[in-house]
Amino acid sequence: MKPKTLLVTVALLCLVPAVAAQTDTSDMSPLQKFQHGAGWIGWIIEGLSVVALTLIVKYAMEMRKSKLAPPEVVDEIEALLEAEEYQEAMEVCESEPCYFTNVVAAGLAKINIGFETMEHSIGEMLEEENTKINGKLSWLTLLAAIAPMLGLLGTVQGMIGAFDQIAASKGQATPDQLADNISMALITTLLGLMVAIPVTSAYVVIRNRVIATSIEVAAVVEDMFERFRPKSKA
Repeated sequence: MKPKTLLVTVALLCLVPAVAAQTDTSDMSPLQKFQHGAGWIGWIIEGLSVVALTLIVKYAMEMRKSKLAPPEVVDEIEALLEAEEYQEAMEVCESEPCYFTNVVAAGLAKINIGFETMEHSIGEMLEEENTKINGKLSWLTLLAAIAPMLGLLGTVQGMIGAFDQIAASKGQATPDQLADNISMALITTLLGLMVAIPVTSAYVVIRNRVIATSIEVAAVVEDMFERFRPKSKA
């Protein structure tokens, strides 16, 4: 399932229990009271946390070095290039698509045109692959930004509710009458931060790992294609 579809689905599902939420908290467990206090906004934030966790696990698995540049594939292509079996190397790239093979294939596709064209094509493909990865990771930054904003929305809603209660009671509202709205104001903020902080941390860790891998892949590919550089005349 695509991240966008997953995000919309979970958000919609989170509205169902919010609509049917209990109003009598006397028989609720601490967790149920916590969820009740958060209101429908809290349910959406919890849904976003599920989406975020799913994407973090997915990207952490997909964006490992062993997936972006499998060592056995790197060795195989190096051996084929050393043996000048360029067509076979291209076939390996096509049968084992990944970050590394896509970059190598871009260079091999221009092998009959010239080294400068190959070098330019490799650079463009590196940029394209990095853009694809950054596009995926941007979902994490989006979730990390939305969660605290929803928490702030819950805070504002809770404070408005508290002031409405005070106005309705002509300034005679008791603490227990204000408790639900103040609870929402605080709990939604807490939930938003509880989602934003770990998601932001995970994004930075995965992004840095991808950057390190991309630099390493670029160096490996550059070394591989150095054999095609024209010999300078003495």
